[in-house]
Amino acid sequence: MSIATLQTTRRPTREDLLARIPAFTAEIAKDAARRDRDRELPFEAFRLFRELGLGTLRIPVALGGPGGSAVDFIEMIASIGAADSNVAHALRSHFNYVENTILSAPDRRDAGAVELILAGKLFGGAHTEQGTARPGQVTTTIVRQGDTFRLNGRKWYATGTAFADFASFSALDEQGQPVGVLLPVEREGITILDDWDGMGQRLTASGGVILDNVEVFPHEFTRRSLDDLVGRHCSTQRQLHLAASAAGAVRNVLSDGIAYVRRQARSTAHSAAETARQDPFVQQVIGEIAANAFAIDQAVAAAAAALDRTVAAFARRNEAEIEQALISSALATAQTQLLLGQLGPRSAERMFELGGGSVTSRDNNFDRHWRNIRTVLNHNPLLHKSRVVGDYLLNGTTTHLKEGKVF
Repeated sequence: MSIATLQTTRRPTREDLLARIPAFTAEIAKDAARRDRDRELPFEAFRLFRELGLGTLRIPVALGGPGGSAVDFIEMIASIGAADSNVAHALRSHFNYVENTILSAPDRRDAGAVELILAGKLFGGAHTEQGTARPGQVTTTIVRQGDTFRLNGRKWYATGTAFADFASFSALDEQGQPVGVLLPVEREGITILDDWDGMGQRLTASGGVILDNVEVFPHEFTRRSLDDLVGRHCSTQRQLHLAASAAGAVRNVLSDGIAYVRRQARSTAHSAAETARQDPFVQQVIGEIAANAFAIDQAVAAAAAALDRTVAAFARRNEAEIEQALISSALATAQTQLLLGQLGPRSAERMFELGGGSVTSRDNNFDRHWRNIRTVLNHNPLLHKSRVVGDYLLNGTTTHLKEGKVF
């Protein structure tokens, strides 16, 4: 079935969108290794993503959307990651924006946000800055100029913004107070740079944005908060989104490994097997990678179910229940990332035991899997996560679990 035939004139249901994912992932997987090797940003993938309406998955039925769950969304990200983890990762800001929108009270939502999402618009943004003494510090400024405002600064880690329609930015106002704005990315003065120099996730457009005297209108100031209960939930979701992207990369290690063995791997000179696929050591490596992928997928799915339980607690409006759900979800995601940190890079490294020198061919570009997984894992310190989990289990400490930053 072609991508085009998946379109319908009516607004798609949850089932419609889930049915579109396999064709989408098959399409973007076709040239993923070459794109990574040649540093060709996947603009076509995002055009198809918009066309299929997949960015609307989490909008509830009550707001006119398909009503997909967190489990649905996270599995979609992992499936996309199995085709191209760059695309999966670059959708992180969009789904963070969507989640905050649907869980916030109507008076806390950006004007027209739901309608823009349902219209297929994608959202990016950048808040981090380079050269500050500590993470989270902001030097970007916004000042009034007549009836509008002017935004000036330079941002970093603008993941996905090159593929987005709108982007959010943080700044300090004239009183030195932090504010946020949501702007169309084609606004004059916004320059998105392709200068991300990380060894992995090279096609996520995670580099810089220059904000040069950008005009901002009063209605473009955002109302969202990063440190309230909804913000904490979204922080956990952002972390699980990263894990799902890397989990997809591990699936890709397995599928690429199987395809390589079947296509061209030879048994070694010391093997009694006639073919690589009959070699017990090759079979052992494939089995190990498959088990690792299974364990990671199970952990990601369990953490996604915890996100859904938090969403359900928000609907019941019981603060004590919400608080406990937030803690449980943060713990589930942190432990998932720790498991991924052990099994993901090992799987990508073990893949090279499947062949001789030919498995290292730049044409195959198999090393992208290790580079991509390792880069995702570097977004937050795993040693800190394991310590926080241990402190909670031993002493009941929830300090960092409540901060809405790395957990």
